[in-house]
Amino acid sequence: MPRRSKVELAVLMQHRLTPRDWRLLEWLYDHRLLTTDQIADALYPSVHAAQVRLRTLTKLGLLLRFQPYRLNGGNFPYHYVLDHLGALIIAGSRSDAPPRLSQSDTRIQRIVSSRNTDHRLGINGFFTQLAKYERLNEGARLHHWWPDTRMRRFAPPGTTMLAMLKADGLGVWADDGHTVAFYLEHDEGTESLPTLIDKVVRYDQLPEARWPVLFSMRSTVREGHFHQQLASLKPKIPVATMARDRLGGATPAEQVWQLHRAAAPLFRLAELPMQSPVDLEAFDAEARGIYSLPLAEVR
Repeated sequence: MPRRSKVELAVLMQHRLTPRDWRLLEWLYDHRLLTTDQIADALYPSVHAAQVRLRTLTKLGLLLRFQPYRLNGGNFPYHYVLDHLGALIIAGSRSDAPPRLSQSDTRIQRIVSSRNTDHRLGINGFFTQLAKYERLNEGARLHHWWPDTRMRRFAPPGTTMLAMLKADGLGVWADDGHTVAFYLEHDEGTESLPTLIDKVVRYDQLPEARWPVLFSMRSTVREGHFHQQLASLKPKIPVATMARDRLGGATPAEQVWQLHRAAAPLFRLAELPMQSPVDLEAFDAEARGIYSLPLAEVR
């Protein structure tokens, strides 16, 4: 089908999308890949409700799904990526150049064949768990979720700083009257502890946007060794860790964070100290700039 016809179809398709659909498509545009369980946790009251809507969005050509095999038998949950029509819709809403079909095919192939899938899903699972908490708790909100690609040339809203970071993500989270911005580092245990310490050094050198650095650690044992090595560095920036084997069904929003050198045992995410304020209006203004142009204006 000619590209113009695809664009026109995307314009018509917008009217069939719910606010929940838009949020999902935006996430997949930015963060590449989500599983059925992650989508259900973040956006739906049940897995069944998520499956019904996801099948519809897939049939409409907005999403594409695949199901990797487990080496020891069985299948993983369905993994969802943005299909070409979905990419057209979100690109148009952001005034990005509409992707060609070949570009969408290349993007999908890279995601499906990536060796970094576990790490990617770990990062995305962190944020979808925050979205789950938001969905179930009035007053909680995941205001912003920036992907690692936006850290490559980093200008935090409300600051004059320009830097390049290799963070796995950046979030702005509000709960119980407190708002915190944070950098996320998702640890799969494949990097040495000195490598993680070097990351803290880079964050500690930031002149502005000195927000907490969060390490989602694989285990309490690795978390303990990390804090031992971090003690000799004495970072000025807040550093907090969460051991995933300690969660017991809790989400990252809850009292699961061990703040380095803090007397209190564990903190809630929104309670972590902030050395630099969050200019939420500046964050929101930047988001409005990204998401402002309707697809009908794209030619």
